[in-house]
Amino acid sequence: MNEPVLRLERLGPEGHVALITLNRPATRNALSGEDCFAAFETVLAALDADLSVRAAVLTGAGSAFCSGGNLAEMRDRHGMFAGSPDEIAANYRAGIQRIPRAFARCRVPIVAAVNGPAIGAGNDLACLCDIRIASSAARFAESFVKVGIVPGDGGCWLLPRVIGHARAAEMALTGETLDAQQALAIGLVSRVVAPEQLLDEAVALAQRIAANPPQVLRWTKQLLQQAHTGTLDEALDAAGRLQGLAHHTADHREALAAFFEKRPPVFTGTGMAPQEGA
Repeated sequence: MNEPVLRLERLGPEGHVALITLNRPATRNALSGEDCFAAFETVLAALDADLSVRAAVLTGAGSAFCSGGNLAEMRDRHGMFAGSPDEIAANYRAGIQRIPRAFARCRVPIVAAVNGPAIGAGNDLACLCDIRIASSAARFAESFVKVGIVPGDGGCWLLPRVIGHARAAEMALTGETLDAQQALAIGLVSRVVAPEQLLDEAVALAQRIAANPPQVLRWTKQLLQQAHTGTLDEALDAAGRLQGLAHHTADHREALAAFFEKRPPVFTGTGMAPQEGA
């Protein structure tokens, strides 16, 4: 029986945190093939549709987080890399570009636990997550120029939004590899931990996120995503609209009640609170 491309587990007694493991250690978790692209779409859509999931952790099986594209297929002009320039562009749209679009549609906060090399599209995969924690064994490279291609998965859009234009340009134009401490210094990752501590640290962070109301977490992520491209006026309009909804949730009332009653809140994400006088 074939192993799934993405292994999905629910953690803790209530299952509020999901662990997603890119499960192709034999290829160092390369991103290729319809099964891979469809798996990201399916898993992320399922998490987004389930309000009991409040946060997720993404990591890689084996020694690598993700080695990027399949260089053997690239050399042989096979799969996504076959055909004329126009056909290759269409292959990218129908192939690997489905992964960033799937992440963009998913409102669940995602922590990347970067356990090893994150190279090329693997570096961009880490950037698709909201927060990145690295093992001291992790390595990062926007290395497309080293094999004579551009970041066809959206890396030139993603990377500047994480580390700023100048540092993103340096990574993309040199293709050079950074170690975990260098990645920390430029803000590509939030912290670096020992390999044996990585998953525990990432899950603990996801659990701290998951302690909050699920719908409000999704709305907050939505505002963070919108801030990448919107104006201040657009951001304020969106924040006001979502704030109006948030003030009418049952979880908002529970948070206030718990504060005044000096007890831990119990959030359910089960819908709007009854209106005053209803």
